Amino acid sequence: MNFSQPLGAHFSVAGGLENALYTARELGCDAAQIFTKNARSWKEPELTDAQVHAFKTAREETGVHRVFSHCTYLINIASGDNEKREKSVNALAAEMKRSGKLGLEGVVLHPGAHLGQGVDRGLETARQTLDTVLSRDDGQFPRLLIETTAGTGTSLGSRFEEIGSLLRSLGHTQSVGVCMDTSHVFAAGYDLRSKDALETLLQAFDTHIGLDRLCLLHLNDSVPELGSRKDRHAHIGKGRIGDAGFKAIIRDSRLAPVPKILETPKDNDGIPMDPVNLERLRAMVQGN
Repeated sequence: MNFSQPLGAHFSVAGGLENALYTARELGCDAAQIFTKNARSWKEPELTDAQVHAFKTAREETGVHRVFSHCTYLINIASGDNEKREKSVNALAAEMKRSGKLGLEGVVLHPGAHLGQGVDRGLETARQTLDTVLSRDDGQFPRLLIETTAGTGTSLGSRFEEIGSLLRSLGHTQSVGVCMDTSHVFAAGYDLRSKDALETLLQAFDTHIGLDRLCLLHLNDSVPELGSRKDRHAHIGKGRIGDAGFKAIIRDSRLAPVPKILETPKDNDGIPMDPVNLERLRAMVQGN
């Protein structure tokens, strides 16, 4: 069985977007995730031709082609507040446009929080927001990837049923896929600690969403326990999911083609941890 698969991390773009790709190459990665802008700002910068050229040159030089962006955390596509929803529409459309210029493979988006409206109304608002954004596609938007959530507060997307319902309701459904975060689904109550547990999870995912829509995995262990609905990432094998869970994930042939991105803590007492977590995963791929 071939376990060769795209593996990377979320890399800093300090000093230039292209620097993330050079860092990825240094760590032997063939996938990467970046922010194309300040993740905690509504300001939407325009990419210059020089920035786009530098990034595309770096992709060719490094061979890192499986690149994704993550949206600003301020976006809430399920907000019932008209002003916040309009800001979210504009911010998401701008992110899709920037990522399209860079030639990225996908844009990761949290499905939002209903803020007391209720799940059904929140999902309908999210549908309206996404259809508005996707209607602006000039043919260059990358695929939009809805990320599973831990279920904190009133956030949507902690249940596969909710994401599946949202995807089926969209008028532009073929433009949207899913990013599954291991820490989030574990916190939401989906066990991942064994091969059998993973099988049950994937069956549920396939039933409610469809495995063909799984376009990206965020590999993070979980500090809180199963079903905690708390979002705190841990190093691979050092949280509640543990080595057995990640061995099952990394060795599953159905998941092998899906790019896998680390969002684990970046350091531990000053020691860079991306190399450590990547090595743990690679060892698991080899059967160790």
